[in-house]
Amino acid sequence: MRLHRTMSKTLQERRQQPGTAGRDVMRPHRSPDRDFERSPLRSLARLARLAYEYFVLYFGYLYFGIGCALCSLAATALHPILPGRFGAPLGRWITGVHFRGFLALLRASGLVRIDLASLDQLRGERSIIIAPNHPCLLDAVFIISRLPQTACIMKAEIWDSFFLGGGARLSGYIRNDAPINLVRQSVGELHAGHQLLVFPEGTRTRAAPVDAFKGGFALMAKKSGAAVQTVFIETNSAFLCKGWPLLKKPDFPLIYRARLGMRFAAESDLKAFVSRLKNYYREELSTRVLFEPPAARESRRPGTPRSLS
Repeated sequence: MRLHRTMSKTLQERRQQPGTAGRDVMRPHRSPDRDFERSPLRSLARLARLAYEYFVLYFGYLYFGIGCALCSLAATALHPILPGRFGAPLGRWITGVHFRGFLALLRASGLVRIDLASLDQLRGERSIIIAPNHPCLLDAVFIISRLPQTACIMKAEIWDSFFLGGGARLSGYIRNDAPINLVRQSVGELHAGHQLLVFPEGTRTRAAPVDAFKGGFALMAKKSGAAVQTVFIETNSAFLCKGWPLLKKPDFPLIYRARLGMRFAAESDLKAFVSRLKNYYREELSTRVLFEPPAARESRRPGTPRSLS
């Protein structure tokens, strides 16, 4: 009797499905996770995440732009009244504080992971050329945030701009539109014991892992006797790389890491020296580049004209 009652109870827990006459089919088990994925709560969670990502993106731009404008206004007021030996360290310190605050904001969002700890090893180093690869617009921000007293070579249009021009002039950053003066000022910074930030590619990378190197940094190293410290900036995203639309949202999280490479002494044969360093960068980065710059994809499209820049 007990066995009979147990079998009857089991049969009552089953249900007859269409097309299975004469057979008992067990009721399928429903997963709570699957129910959540199909529920309106799942859609709301995705919309909330998307809204938060756009908020972080545009608020980050706003924070950076307003900060640059305020720093530029303060620097413009201070530049005429401060001698260079006081103004340059102050301007570089102000810029470094702003950049550190900006990166701290990105980290706090939870959407951006940044590891620049290896750059701290260069603090206190004198008369060296810091030569990173240049995947995106944030590269100078990364370096200066950790090494604020580094001299920097800037595009003339940035040096003249409202948002960054005042800070660049007070900081004694070097314009890149006069080659002879650029080399002379850069060598002067190195002879004074300062660090000099130079991107060997001259502009953001178009075709990963690196583009052709310019020879200016090698000439500066030879004339000053300074060593070239290689730095590799790695990322998982093409965000703000060459060809990236400024207002386009990337896929989060963004990951950035800087690591130190070998240090090279300048050679008498500058062409061979530049070629040697370019090959070294390619070897170090070829197995680590996780993205392709948009400019590289555009250049491969049929009928796409080549850029002269």
